[in-house]
Amino acid sequence: MEYIKVRVTIEPYNEIAGELLIAEMGDLGYDSFCESDTGFDAYIPSKNYVKADLNSIQAPFEGLKLSFSDEVIPDQNWNKKWEENYFQPIVIGNEVIVRSPFHATQPEIEKEIIIDPKMSFGTGHHSTTSLMMQYILETDVKDKYILDMGCGTGLLGMLASLQGAKSIDGIDIDEWAYTNSIENLELNHIKNMKIFMGGAELLVDQQYDIILANINRNILLNDICNYAKVLKPNGSIFFSGFYTEDLEAIKNEAQKYNLEYQEHKIDKNWVATKFYKAN
Repeated sequence: MEYIKVRVTIEPYNEIAGELLIAEMGDLGYDSFCESDTGFDAYIPSKNYVKADLNSIQAPFEGLKLSFSDEVIPDQNWNKKWEENYFQPIVIGNEVIVRSPFHATQPEIEKEIIIDPKMSFGTGHHSTTSLMMQYILETDVKDKYILDMGCGTGLLGMLASLQGAKSIDGIDIDEWAYTNSIENLELNHIKNMKIFMGGAELLVDQQYDIILANINRNILLNDICNYAKVLKPNGSIFFSGFYTEDLEAIKNEAQKYNLEYQEHKIDKNWVATKFYKAN
């Protein structure tokens, strides 16, 4: 089947905006997506493509600029195309591999997480996700209660489960992410993670040992106060989804709620950082 590839560029890049746009384009008939550092590529069968539909797509947040370009992709073996070009397996710390169902297993890697390639946001390829995965592998999560805020595909929470977490709650405001997370939990036989659709308003009486929040700068700054309320004393919280120039703003906001800066990692100007909640 012949496809049209639409390249969506988001300036400045915003992962949550990307997820929301993917959900919107899914409703327009696009059935495959591949993330990049500047946005994503969306694929639709040529017979279903209506270029004018792109005019109806608006940036979900103020201050973002969208641009679109399209090209015809000839008929081909799409599983092979994904495998060769778009969704290569990724290995983090030589400890865990993230792969699609059509990739071969790699027995030399102790742990694996399988993600449906049609839902490729949150596969670990983006810097923010891989940095957060590194932190999970470095952190003692055994028997801990974990919150995966803005869970996307559920990847971070599933990795925490494989690392021995007691229980994980995944929360995402987007229906596509909510559904995809549940699908991926079933695909990976994860039994100790629950998915909820919504935002920080869902955080009421819970208490967590560790919070993972890979979202974006504005949402983090708005919701740090809510995360701090449900983080146990001596707990750790990890933030990502923003650039190096945003780190000071994150530090300053976190300090207001007794969250002490510990360290951070950088990849391609993206940041993941660790904070600690003192007694």
